[in-house]
Amino acid sequence: MCDTCGCNVTPGNEHLVKAGGRLSTTEQGHEAIDVLQGLLTENDHQAGHNREHFDRHGVLAINLMSSPGAGKTALLEHTIEALKDELNIAVIEGDLETENDAERIRAKGVEAIQIATGSACHLDAHMVHDALHRLRLDGLDVLFIENVGNLVCPASFDLGQHRNVTLLSVPEGDDKPAKYPVIFRAADLVVLTKSDLLPFLDDFQPQRAEQYLRQLASTVPMIRTSAGRQIDIDPWLEWLSAEVAAQQERIRRGETLRPAVQPEGARWHAAQAEVKRAPAAAP
Repeated sequence: MCDTCGCNVTPGNEHLVKAGGRLSTTEQGHEAIDVLQGLLTENDHQAGHNREHFDRHGVLAINLMSSPGAGKTALLEHTIEALKDELNIAVIEGDLETENDAERIRAKGVEAIQIATGSACHLDAHMVHDALHRLRLDGLDVLFIENVGNLVCPASFDLGQHRNVTLLSVPEGDDKPAKYPVIFRAADLVVLTKSDLLPFLDDFQPQRAEQYLRQLASTVPMIRTSAGRQIDIDPWLEWLSAEVAAQQERIRRGETLRPAVQPEGARWHAAQAEVKRAPAAAP
């Protein structure tokens, strides 16, 4: 399976492949591709259950994705400060190790559940479901799920969220949408972070970054924020307020919303499983 990136089995779904688990054996014995497809199917089933749970409690769930250090936690900190009198917010934090980000969020007076993924480079629906048992959803308006810093795998797994937000920071370079198309195709919003650094990093051209995004046939908004010494997150707050209102209207009408999970990502995982399963070539 996809052993090279550690995302084949996670702490959330490992019970499915252990002895006695639903995917512990297949018709062929232990065929990696069959197990992987089964894990993806089980993930989607659990994600649907999570989404029903969010809708039943009137919560908007947003999946934040980016590379490490793009500014997800900083954006959340300033969002909490700006909206503490308007919205009730909670956060699920995903990292391989430590509770550093969860502690930062808790310091703002908001409930935060840390998920330590070990070697897994993304969150999955089972891990989110486990976190929900430790989280009070009653009275919440928004649940942010801060995914593991990674520009590949998070886009391939439905967590039960309603919206995907992909962050692109100025220090990363403006060609990331071209290099990592799957995660940008999955976005319902692209947030250009650390835009206060543009005068100092003049090789980053926002227009070029947006051009790469549009070449993916994406029409989603791309907004600029800064959450360092200069704080400017108004466009983000406007988008978020509109999404909360839209979620409340969907709930009133008995509707829900699925994120743009990318089939290319699932196919990539399947291809990696095939590579791992293939016999080695003769010398």
